[in-house]
Amino acid sequence: MSKLIPVIMAGGIGSRLWPLSREEHPKQFLSVDGELSMLQNTIKRLTPLLAGEPLVICNDSHRFLVAEQLRAINKLANNIILEPVGRNTAPAIALAAFCSLQNVVDEDPLLLVLAADHVIRDEKVFLKAINHAEFFATQGKLVTFGIVPTQAETGYGYICRGEAIGEDAFSVAEFVEKPDFDTARHYVESEKYYWNSGMFLFRASSYLQELKDLSPDIYQACENAVGSINPDLDFIRIDKEAFAMCPSDSIDYAVMEHTRHAVVVPMNAGWSDVGSWSSLWDISKKDPQRNVLHGDIFAYNSKDNYIYSEKSFISTIGV
Repeated sequence: MSKLIPVIMAGGIGSRLWPLSREEHPKQFLSVDGELSMLQNTIKRLTPLLAGEPLVICNDSHRFLVAEQLRAINKLANNIILEPVGRNTAPAIALAAFCSLQNVVDEDPLLLVLAADHVIRDEKVFLKAINHAEFFATQGKLVTFGIVPTQAETGYGYICRGEAIGEDAFSVAEFVEKPDFDTARHYVESEKYYWNSGMFLFRASSYLQELKDLSPDIYQACENAVGSINPDLDFIRIDKEAFAMCPSDSIDYAVMEHTRHAVVVPMNAGWSDVGSWSSLWDISKKDPQRNVLHGDIFAYNSKDNYIYSEKSFISTIGV
């Protein structure tokens, strides 16, 4: 059985949730359940998979925050890849792929690529989809997980499925950008489109080969960047100058939209990217008046609110 290595993308800043999510303390390091952070929950929900230690990719400026949160859940093991500059998801995943091949001798591990700031409410369905996708990934396919849409949503990109290639797995007909409302409604009604989750599963070598063929400039820059890795305590430092030469592109644009080996596996696991205040309210625990209260708060005759306070006492009346 191929070794499974989670690759956790923790480099975003969550600007749509400002001021809760800020550049120096983005949403993936915050808790939405009052306990673990979103990063910690992303890693903890993988426990039943018996996967290898995760590789976490983050900005250099967040390195100690990531290390502290990994240490708190006993997942700190020289496994934090530092991006000296942001270059989007295609290069970041390439760094993880190169590092995984260096770390696992004589193996070609499966990489489970996840964002650090997503919420999954039905973890059993989530894990079942991953187990199902492993079959296709071991065959050299690049699997993306498509979220079964629950409504016409204009905030997500969509994946149109093609022909069935097995039970609950399809070729990819096309990736489409965030649509307008009428187009999104058509997508949902057709039952052929899924939300683009940004979660993937593939062999390290499969991804790198497709990247080399389809985006050779990214491949070469990342190969050069990991050619002189400098271990630094719990951190993996790459060559800054080499990586700075890398083009910036997403995995969708650089690889997934062009490869002939893409597969979409549908998932209906209560997924949210928590990309807005309304989605944060949707996933949070509510009082009988449908208020979400975080902190020292008194809400009288108030309903349907999201009220957040780190320090100050807040009182609402008739809101």
